[in-house]
Amino acid sequence: MGMPNIPDIKPKIELDFEETILLLLSSIALEEISLAHIMNAEAEKIQDVVKAPSCNKIDDLLCIDKSVERVLRDVIKKEMLLEFKFENILELLDTKRKKKDDC
Repeated sequence: MGMPNIPDIKPKIELDFEETILLLLSSIALEEISLAHIMNAEAEKIQDVVKAPSCNKIDDLLCIDKSVERVLRDVIKKEMLLEFKFENILELLDTKRKKKDDC
């Protein structure tokens, strides 16, 4: 997978509401892509251990299991934070819509 493209932002930043929302959503998407890469790397580690001929296979499996579990716990924590961020964006959109309806 290639590197994601981030928009060229100049020192003087002038963003309207829609552009701000799009950048926030893009930041969530980029973080999700990063987490997907991390999970893919963990899957590849498991595959390597399973495929490798080893005399201590059960010990290797238990070791990799512990390692992957720690990483996936961190990924889950990050996913929760991204969900909170997304919910905040939805609230922001709802607030903007309500203000528009009141005018």
